[in-house]
Amino acid sequence: MANESRSRTARHDSKKSSGNKKVPKNKNTRKSSIGSILLKIFMGLFFLGCVAILSGMGLFWWYAKDAPALDESKLDSTVSSRFYAANGDLITEFGSETREKITASDIPQQLEDAIVSVEDRRFYQHIGVDPIRIVGSALSNATTGGMQGGSTLTQQLIKLSFFSTNAEDQTLRRKAQEAWMAVRLEQTKSKQEILTYYINKVYMSNGLYGMQTAATKFYGKSLDELDLAQTALLAGLPNAPSAFDPYVNPDNAKKRRDVVLKAMLDNEKITQDEYDTAVAEEVQEGLQDISDDNQEWKYFDNYFNEVIAEVKEKTGKDVYTDGLDIYTNIDVDAQKRLYDIVNSDDYIDYPDDEMQVAATLIDVNTGKVTAQIGARNNDAVLGNNLAVNVTRDFGSTVKPITDYGPAFQFLENSTGRTILDEPYNYVGTDIPIYNWDRQYMGNITLRTALVQSRNVPAAKLFEEVGADNISDFLSGLGIEYNAITQSNAISSNTDKIDGSKYGISSLKLSAAYAAFANGGTYYEPQYVNKIVYQDGTEDEDSFNVSGEKAMDDTTAYMVTDILKDVISQGTGTNARIDGLYQAGKTGTSNYTDDQLAQLDTSNGAYPDITFAGYTPSYSLAVWTGYNDKMTPITDSSTHVASDVYRELMRFVSSSVENTDWTMPDGLTRIGNELYLAGSYTQPSYSSTSSYSSSSSSETTEPSSESSESTESSSSEESIPSSSSEEPPASSTPETTPSSSEESTPSSSDNGESSAPPSPPESSEDTNE
Repeated sequence: MANESRSRTARHDSKKSSGNKKVPKNKNTRKSSIGSILLKIFMGLFFLGCVAILSGMGLFWWYAKDAPALDESKLDSTVSSRFYAANGDLITEFGSETREKITASDIPQQLEDAIVSVEDRRFYQHIGVDPIRIVGSALSNATTGGMQGGSTLTQQLIKLSFFSTNAEDQTLRRKAQEAWMAVRLEQTKSKQEILTYYINKVYMSNGLYGMQTAATKFYGKSLDELDLAQTALLAGLPNAPSAFDPYVNPDNAKKRRDVVLKAMLDNEKITQDEYDTAVAEEVQEGLQDISDDNQEWKYFDNYFNEVIAEVKEKTGKDVYTDGLDIYTNIDVDAQKRLYDIVNSDDYIDYPDDEMQVAATLIDVNTGKVTAQIGARNNDAVLGNNLAVNVTRDFGSTVKPITDYGPAFQFLENSTGRTILDEPYNYVGTDIPIYNWDRQYMGNITLRTALVQSRNVPAAKLFEEVGADNISDFLSGLGIEYNAITQSNAISSNTDKIDGSKYGISSLKLSAAYAAFANGGTYYEPQYVNKIVYQDGTEDEDSFNVSGEKAMDDTTAYMVTDILKDVISQGTGTNARIDGLYQAGKTGTSNYTDDQLAQLDTSNGAYPDITFAGYTPSYSLAVWTGYNDKMTPITDSSTHVASDVYRELMRFVSSSVENTDWTMPDGLTRIGNELYLAGSYTQPSYSSTSSYSSSSSSETTEPSSESSESTESSSSEESIPSSSSEEPPASSTPETTPSSSEESTPSSSDNGESSAPPSPPESSEDTNE
């Protein structure tokens, strides 16, 4: 028993000792555990990758199943847009009429090498999409922050034929459909056929589609007659036709051409010597003037230029590549008549072929631009549109919108309020403002001051109303100045342009005057009514314009009532149309003294002459001048602006009702003058000291003393000279409180100087 007990105790102690002893872990076991974890992670990632791939494939097929059918007619046709008139009639299909196509067998090897080298080097190896190119582009974009595309030539053709080319439309759905259609196309068409479709379809700038068309128009040659540099230029154009246009942007065009040449060199399609010779060639070498064979297009060129810009601005769509149906606001009959008035001698006696005309006709009740021309004797395609140019001076046509409208609106003046026309300086300076005749009429009514286009009263009103109020008033009419000054009382000059943001153009002036015509509502001018996309959807909302109240109806009527007198008996009698109710204003700018010293002034010399007027239906602003500002309008041609106005306004008014404006509630007519209801008192007179910068009231009676001579004026230095509009001989005042002996105009409103309004420098204000 004892032995058994000891044995049992020993065994117990042995177990206890064994239990307290630590056993070292196996290193192989630890490694096996890490490997197991990594395997699980790899398997998880592999599984997630498979899920992602399958999901991507599923999403791809989900998108691709709705892709458009491959329509060969769309592959062959251009993606040019169609322009429609206001009445819905088709005017033209942009660019399609002059397209010249080439067959697959006629494609020059040099052109093929250039296109493939720069656009799709693996064109002959891929199946429509190029995974290698896609991955390479993605890596390049990730490392450089660039936006290199991965599309093949086949995908580009699909995009041009079936989809929008705008960046915002490059959705995942679109890219999937594009890729799927490219693969399908490669299964039905040969590489050479695809390349041929591409060459014949691409937009090449200047309204031209297809490389053969561009070769003929640019160089007067076929594609196989072009040298290497010219071929490279055409091959690179479709990437960004407007940006690389050799006529407009030669520096950009050269850079793009040289990129193509470098791609050809790297692709071993040309030698180093050929490359060196080609890059040394002037980019405009061999370019010829582009003429448009479409005789109808000439009537609409300037108008369609603005249509294209408006579509881009309001929708982001590209008229050249998105195949849009664009319904414009153009009145074809009015547009063609305006073109003929400006470009023939059937209506107006022009002094020479170089004089330019810019005119804009607007429907006053909608803001729709119904006709516009921005150049005379100009055959350029989509040429410069002077009708939207804000660099020229519109003279005294600014007075109704800058001085008198604000005075009626903010000061509640009447047309019968009298103001002293006297020697007067720009505020804070010793620079005097002159009237066109270098004389002063004494106390005159605001009606007489505007009808006779006196500068001193206009400048005084500007100071009374204040620049801030005037800026607000002008802003309501779509007009801004970077920094408005008192000289803008008689001039549209501005110290900053910023595109067309600041200053005044024919377009802006016509839209502003339209607000007077319709009772005070401003409509932003618009060229487009709606667009229809390739899928049939319409977009009208982008082009809807709701009018904004810019002034009281009483203000609009008071200005109109005075401007009716401008045409019937003031400076604008040349624009008179028998029996037509209309209102208008003349405007002329002046040269500085330094500029006048360089010119022959014996027959008058004026850089800009304008006439703007309106009826209850239409507003029309006409500018005349020369592209070279130092080529002056002389006394014998000051009538042209009002001639153009009269001829077109007579034509368009013949088809609408001729009604007079109705005086709104809130106005009272006493004699010939208008007063806000209940405000009539004895007329007050602003009496500003001859060299003072402020105005005060007097109670003297209106004077009728000034005898207006035909002396043309000159502006001293650079301040906008006051308008030098001389009332016509036939404009003896009949209803204005004051009278003046008016001589036949030698310079029909020779107006504000063309110098910037700030700071004042010129002392001779002879604008009308």
